[in-house]
Amino acid sequence: MSRSDTGGRATRAWWKEAVVYQVYPRSFNDSDGDGIGDLRGIIEKVDYLDNLGIDVVWLSPVYDSPNHDNGYDIRDYRAIMAAFGTIADFDELLESLHDRDIKLIMDLVVNHTSNEHDWFQQSRRREAGYTDYYHWQDGPPEEPPNNWTSIFGGPAWTYDQTREQWYLHLFHETQPDLNWRNPQVRDDVSAMMRWWLERGIDGFRMDAINLLSKPAGYPDGAPGGEFVGGDHVFNGPRLETYLDALVDVLEGYDAMTVAEMSATDVETAAQYLEDGVGLGMIFQSAHLGLDAGPDGIWDPTDWGEIDLPTLKQTLTRWQTGLQGRGWNAVFLGNHDQPRIVSRFGDDSEYRRESATLLATLLLTLSGTPYLYQGDEIGMTNTTFDSLVEVDDVETIGSVTALFEDGFADDFADVQDLVNYWCRDHARTPMQWSDATHAGFSDHPPWLAVTQNYNEINLAAERARSGINSQPSTGSDTGAGSNSNSSSSSSSDSNSGSVSGSGSRSIWHQYRRLIELRHQEDTLVYGTYELHLPAHPHLYVYTRTLDDEVILVVLNWSETHSSLESAPIDPTNVEVLASNYQNPSPNPTAREFRPYEAGVYRSLTSE
Repeated sequence: MSRSDTGGRATRAWWKEAVVYQVYPRSFNDSDGDGIGDLRGIIEKVDYLDNLGIDVVWLSPVYDSPNHDNGYDIRDYRAIMAAFGTIADFDELLESLHDRDIKLIMDLVVNHTSNEHDWFQQSRRREAGYTDYYHWQDGPPEEPPNNWTSIFGGPAWTYDQTREQWYLHLFHETQPDLNWRNPQVRDDVSAMMRWWLERGIDGFRMDAINLLSKPAGYPDGAPGGEFVGGDHVFNGPRLETYLDALVDVLEGYDAMTVAEMSATDVETAAQYLEDGVGLGMIFQSAHLGLDAGPDGIWDPTDWGEIDLPTLKQTLTRWQTGLQGRGWNAVFLGNHDQPRIVSRFGDDSEYRRESATLLATLLLTLSGTPYLYQGDEIGMTNTTFDSLVEVDDVETIGSVTALFEDGFADDFADVQDLVNYWCRDHARTPMQWSDATHAGFSDHPPWLAVTQNYNEINLAAERARSGINSQPSTGSDTGAGSNSNSSSSSSSDSNSGSVSGSGSRSIWHQYRRLIELRHQEDTLVYGTYELHLPAHPHLYVYTRTLDDEVILVVLNWSETHSSLESAPIDPTNVEVLASNYQNPSPNPTAREFRPYEAGVYRSLTSE
């Protein structure tokens, strides 16, 4: 890819041109046979990541933690959880990635800590210098200070018998919220960030970062809805000041940032991105609420349907709203969401086709694409027959609240809801092969493997690509390391085009689409324009940079659909990508098949 200027549309940056792959360590690969994924397990798979073609690994928390919320309750920011390994293992992983030109970003979880963190223990004992590190409020033990609720269900306040005060926790009761009004808190967080940056990491994914600022007086929230108090704590009054402090730490480091900001609109996001705050990009959640009930994802009254025109409108609002003002983070799934092929596609008859359609969307929209482990092989949701099988604290807390509020009497009443929304869907072990426990471990894993691992696994995907090597242990060389370049193994070669390979491998298609994005400036820096916004089945858009136009057509349907007219001359195009064999060289010449995705370059001079 040329490193020249892009004509003033967007300043070049390595993180804009990157493809990010999220690794959830506990479920990625177990190296020592205890049923828990670990850092050495990731090291064993670095060549696999390199061969896939990704540029950045987003590593979910590996810090020392009692693990009430799978590592998002941090006990020590400068230590590694024993189950994951040691700081020496971390350093080796970082070096191994950097040797292959793959960067690493870490989760920055600083809205809250674990209640076992030294800061909290000293604060609850009112030790000098730590008394106001957290949000403490007076009140009788039977009456919380206000009506705020936790995102995980139940009250957002817990009474501490030692201090004889209430502390705030917007998440689990074991995750007390830090008081960012205290400058010493900000200084300690900044020092911790510098410690990791000096160690060589390449940036941060900022967890729940728009919850840092709480209003003085802790006023009651508007009653009703999924999260009472959200009107006061999302994008609070001093958030920009706190974000400035975080970004100041990055001065002098060529680091990337992506900030998780739920309940944020485009205009607010643009302010954070363009008003000197210095954030790189934002994870927004507008498209993740389209299938939720009126009162949120755990509202049992009306949920589970995604209307394509509404999805197109939502994604387009962000695609066009940030053009020239900021940078999008493009994602459909992560460790907190259902599996994307089960949620946005068809995980039965058209699993391969819909999984590769979703890959096409992710890798051709404007913004930095984020892939989640297992998406590249089309992993699906699992099923739960009882609450005992669930590990996720959010699901357990929310279902318990439904029981307490009289919305359900037993698990059967909420089973469909759990089987749709539970965060454990994304956390089941990575399915490497059809061996016992999906090749993840030779020990029963911490969370049960999804039942379909015999059919859905990496080895099977490679076999469909004509690549059969899949080591069970040690370095995963696959088809050979590509050192993050756009070259491919001979078995995948197709003259630089994704189309026409004949492969039915989801993994193969991901790899080829990543390669295509690396090759095409237009897919990185080109503007986005939606076409046919009201079409019930087709998602059609163009990416334009200077005189080049790329057309993307996605038939998001189990039925055949026709593109009656195209925004480019359909008779003069090059097929860059297709997830079907024998794609039409003219996108208007024949019907698009179920979940067919096509990417076309216009050969007509503009």
